[in-house]
Amino acid sequence: MLSKHAIGKRTFDFSRQIAIMAVINRTPDSFFDQGSTFALDRAVEASIKAARQGADWVDIGGVPFGRGPHVSVTEEVDRVVPVVQAISEATDIVISVDTNRAAVAAEALRAGAHVINDTSGLGDPEMAGVLARSGAHVVLTHSVGPPRVEKPAAHFEDVVRSIYDFFQDRIARAEAAGVTRNHIILDPGHDLDKNTLHTLELTRRLEEFTDFGLPLLVAVSNKDFIGEALDREKQDRLIGSITAMVACIDRGARIVRMHDVPATRDAVVMMEAILGWRPPVRLVHNTHPTHNV
Repeated sequence: MLSKHAIGKRTFDFSRQIAIMAVINRTPDSFFDQGSTFALDRAVEASIKAARQGADWVDIGGVPFGRGPHVSVTEEVDRVVPVVQAISEATDIVISVDTNRAAVAAEALRAGAHVINDTSGLGDPEMAGVLARSGAHVVLTHSVGPPRVEKPAAHFEDVVRSIYDFFQDRIARAEAAGVTRNHIILDPGHDLDKNTLHTLELTRRLEEFTDFGLPLLVAVSNKDFIGEALDREKQDRLIGSITAMVACIDRGARIVRMHDVPATRDAVVMMEAILGWRPPVRLVHNTHPTHNV
């Protein structure tokens, strides 16, 4: 049973609430936005705009997961920390930093971040200790091997079983280091070191990960599995992204990492209304004898 989670300055009841995580990339080679928020002022502006549009959370990334040129720890810190500082002074939104490096995580947390979104799932042996000492939340994401490098073709005997076993191991590793269990969030890693068939299967079977009793985060927005399923380029995947997100919510996802905040918010509010978690904004239709619309 999911409980309430105090994350940063906000509290979420994941038994009846979906949190919207906006994506802010301070990178020149980001997968979707192609560097549009690489400049510091643009990144801060986009973060504050996302908060105004209804995002509960912003995820700041300084290095993409996919293969590409090396980015030093110093450069990654220089990319993410000023954004964290500026956002934390301007809004009460939850701030996470997408990094797999413990040194970057430590600096980001000192600057005001509340969550580390670790796409390597504690690949850095120092990461769990940093998290335990800070008391921060962590997103444990399933991937295979280090980010930023070329990897062999994806292969799993049972992709869901592999992810499930990975989560068991990484939760145990985090708790052994002193991370509080209710500070752990799980992300099965849509498309990360997986092909489209793997990602579609983990989406169909997402509910199996609710066995852990921890919040599930999904990052499906504009991913290649949507492009390959629909034969759509990155800029034409919004409807597919929203559909995949809703399917994940129906199967237990409670945090959704998405690029288009207004469209996401409409879909999330509609899902919460359908599930009986929130009342309609207004109630007029067929509530009066003369109302025949």
